[in-house]
Amino acid sequence: MRSNTTEPAAAEGKRFSELTFERDSLARLLRECGDAPIFEHCDFSGEDLSRLDFRGARFTRCSFAQTILEHCDLSRSRWLACKGSAARLRYANASDARFCQSDLNNCDWTGAKLASATFTGVKLTGARFVDARTLGLVFHDSLLVGADLRGLSFRKQTLEGLNFSDADLSNCDFRDAVFEGGSLRNALLRNSRFDGADLRSVDLSGLRLTDVLQHLKGTIMSVDQAVALVGDCGVRVM
Repeated sequence: MRSNTTEPAAAEGKRFSELTFERDSLARLLRECGDAPIFEHCDFSGEDLSRLDFRGARFTRCSFAQTILEHCDLSRSRWLACKGSAARLRYANASDARFCQSDLNNCDWTGAKLASATFTGVKLTGARFVDARTLGLVFHDSLLVGADLRGLSFRKQTLEGLNFSDADLSNCDFRDAVFEGGSLRNALLRNSRFDGADLRSVDLSGLRLTDVLQHLKGTIMSVDQAVALVGDCGVRVM
């Protein structure tokens, strides 16, 4: 752990600012500092932090680029304005965690526990959520462009400003969901369920009428959306 000040980290108690962490020093700190440490403007980039205990931790403007957080306990943690591009969180426990205004593009959440986790204003382009446990998982105003979300359930949720463009939504459950803005442009919908979903405010461009007939049966659409889909087949609606 390296600081740009001469003040020892211990003097800050549970609050740690502008530090760069290595695994051994961080593991020792976590054992000694007690519950819910606070990290501000700290750098964890590129480190292997797998299996460490971050329960209840608070991270503000921290960097986790390409950090390995596999099998970590991140339950009840809070993340604000953090950067974690390509971080590996496979099989981590992030239950009840909150991620806000952060850049987590291309993160791997395979097998992670995300029960009751919330992502608000988060960049998750290219993120992978295969086999994650997601009961109660909620996304708000987030970018999920090109994300792998296969098998996730959004049933009866209100989906606010979610960009699913080019995402793999195979086997997802959107039954009775309400889309408020957002996009399904060019999304892969194989075996997904949309019965009763309200799509009137979502961008459906790039989808074909065959996609609607196969995957979007029973949805609610606007007249303009229906006309555009029919028009893409070369049919003129007068």
